[in-house]
Formats: sequence, C-alpha cells, structure tokens
Amino acid sequence: MAKEVVKKVKLQIQAGKATPAPPVGTVLGPAGINLQEFCTKYNEATRDKMGDVLPVEISIYDDRSFDFVIKTPPTAFLLKKYAKIDKGSVKGSTESVGKLTKEQLKEIAEIKLPDLNCYTVEEAMKIVEGTAHNMGITISE
Repeated sequence: MAKEVVKKVKLQIQAGKATPAPPVGTVLGPAGINLQEFCTKYNEATRDKMGDVLPVEISIYDDRSFDFVIKTPPTAFLLKKYAKIDKGSVKGSTESVGKLTKEQLKEIAEIKLPDLNCYTVEEAMKIVEGTAHNMGITISE
C-alpha cells in the first residue's frame, strides 16, 4: 500500500546551507519530520549549486517520512546574478538598473526551461525577458 501524503511544503533555501533553525525549523518542525535528516539530505543534494537560492517542494507522509524535489532557481535571482545587481528597479520597466545580452538571456532560459510552462528555449526566453523587463533590466543584442 502506498504512503499517503499528509502535507506538501514549499521553501526557498540557499543551496548547501539548510539548518534546523528558522525558516526550515519553523515550517517543518510542526510536521514532525526529522529536521537534521532533511537538512543533511538537502545540503548533500545541493552542494554543487552553493550560493544559489533553490526552491524545494517537500512531501510529508503519514508515517513522518518525507521526500523532496529541488526546482530551478527563481528567475529574478538568476537575472540579478547575471546582471550583477543587488535588486531590481523600484519603478519597474521605466527605470533601467542593469543590462543582459541575448546569450545571457538564453543561458537563463535554458536553466529555467524544466520548470516553465513552455516547450522551446525561444518561448522560455520570452518569459524570462518579460521578467527582466519588469525588473528594469534591458536586453541588448
């Protein structure tokens, strides 16, 4: 008989730096899973992506066991990283705070493709370009 999923939790944690302290502990503690075990498994799985913020979807079962799926980094995080800026524009698309090339945009789209609702890199580039535009990042040829 299959285990029943009691709860699904979504978190954004820095790769390789999960600890039982908040926010991980405050969200997962009441669910009754072993926090140290989760942190150890998450840190091992994300060791190669150190420094990135990674969303994780945790499925908690009725016997207090769990498994998790690591998603790709948020688009805004990748755009800020590639444009080398600390934050997006306060005024949105009317204020330019950074620049990206088409090649950088394509790299980000290729990273995000598995989690986006599209099938080709070109479609993913349009989605990422829209996010960049709203953050005040211009795309140059």
